[in-house]
Order: sequence, then C-alpha cells, then structure tokens
Amino acid sequence: MTTEQAMTTTRSSGASNKAERAAHEANDSEALHQGARVGLIALGVVHLLVGWLALQLALGSSEGSADSGGAMQQLAETSVGKPLLWLLVLGFVALVLWKLAEAAVGHKDEDDEKKRAGKRVFSAGKAVIFGILAFSAAKAASGSSGGGGNSKQESLTGKLMEAPLGQGLVGLVGLALIGYGAFYVYRGWKEKFREQLEAGAGGGHVGSAIITVGKVGHIAKGFAIAVLGVLVVVAAVQHDPEKSGGLDDALKELLSQPSGHVLVGIIGVGIACYGLYCFGRAKYLKHTA
Repeated sequence: MTTEQAMTTTRSSGASNKAERAAHEANDSEALHQGARVGLIALGVVHLLVGWLALQLALGSSEGSADSGGAMQQLAETSVGKPLLWLLVLGFVALVLWKLAEAAVGHKDEDDEKKRAGKRVFSAGKAVIFGILAFSAAKAASGSSGGGGNSKQESLTGKLMEAPLGQGLVGLVGLALIGYGAFYVYRGWKEKFREQLEAGAGGGHVGSAIITVGKVGHIAKGFAIAVLGVLVVVAAVQHDPEKSGGLDDALKELLSQPSGHVLVGIIGVGIACYGLYCFGRAKYLKHTA
C-alpha cells in the first residue's frame, strides 16, 4: 500500500469514526429522549381514539373508521383538532428520529451481536411505521386525508397481487402480520415490555397500573393485528384484494362472528389500554436503548 493510499484509508476511517460518534451522541442526547416522550404521548392519543372508535363499532355505530386514519379524521373534525394533529405530527417525527438513531447505533445493552442486529432492523421498521403515521396526521391536519383508507389498502394489495409472484408475496405479508400480532400477544402475556421501562429519578417502582394496562394493551393490539393478517392471507388464497382491508375491516369481520360485538368491545378497551401504557412508558422511558 502506497503512502497516498494509506492516508486516504486513514481519512476514510476517521470520517467513519466521526459519523459513528455523532450517531452515538444523537442516540444518547437528552433532546432525543425528551422528543421520544412527546412522541409516545402522541402514540397514546391515537390508540385511545382508535380504542374509542372500536368500542363505538361494538355498540352498533357505523360512523368513522376504527383505525389510525379514522381516528385522525375524527380529531380533525373537532374545533381544536387541527392544531392537535400538527402536534401529533411533531411527536411522530420525534419517534422516527428516535428509532432511526436506535437502528444506527442503539440497543447497546444487548450483548448478543445477532440479537442486537435484529433489534436494530426492528427499530428501522418502527421508524417507517411512525413515518406513515406522521404523514397521515399531516394529511388530516391539512384537510387532504379524504378517507377511503380501506379502499387504498385494497388497491395496494391488488397491485401487489398483479406483480410477478404477487399472490405469494401478499400471503407472506399476511403471515408476517400474524407473526407480528403473536409477538405482541407474547410480549404482553410474559410482560416483556417491562424491559422498556425504568424507575423514576427518585428510585420509585413502575406503577402496577401501568403494568396492567401494558399487558392488556399488548395482548389486545396483537390479537387485532393477527386478525388483520388472517384477512390478508385469505385475500391471497382467494386472489381477492377486497378481502384484505385494514384494521377497521378486521374488526367488522369479527363482528359477524358469534359474540363478535363483545369481542370487538374488549379489543377496543384493550387498544385504549395500550394508549394508556404509552403515556406510562413516556414517563418511565429508559434513557438508552
């Protein structure tokens, strides 16, 4: 290796180290931590609204869509809805930045290299989800949401089905949703979400009420996601995009089952509990991932 090549390699290594140090500093920054708290509160608000809409659906109301898009649309129609929606946008953007920092350099408490890599990929996926929520909230706040969320879902599913091997890809998406839902149920049942919480500055314990709503919320949310995944798998098997839909369609499908109204009502309460858990997590959020 020539002297010039060595100098180039050294400069490249130095720039890479500086970028990594900057990423670590961003991940550990107090501003990012406080932004994550704001974002979790925004996430809690959306889940409370979705839970309320699901409960209304169980009671026989046909107004609004029991999903995040429907919740934001309902909020936009109130007198203070649009300013609140812009606050939600800021909160979700903060969550995107938080999860991107985790994806880059986070999860340092995980000793296993493969598990740490898996958690970073998961954080990147969550960043995408929060980005979609930020975009949806911005559209609702600007008055251009337009509704039709389920029809858009069906359109995307239909386009994917028409692609090469599309039917199989849609089926894989459905199976992934079922697995994701099962993960939430497991995480709730085993109370794995405790890992996301730490005691307050005074050394006090995390409240038992937060653990309870966290457990109920994770299980209910996981079950709802799994039902959505089943609908997507059915759409793939029957080659019918109209069978897919979103969370609202999944809940309406449950309504047609025996004791469906009771089940949807329980899920609505559970999703609202997840919203309350988000508030608790904002309070007891660990400073480092």
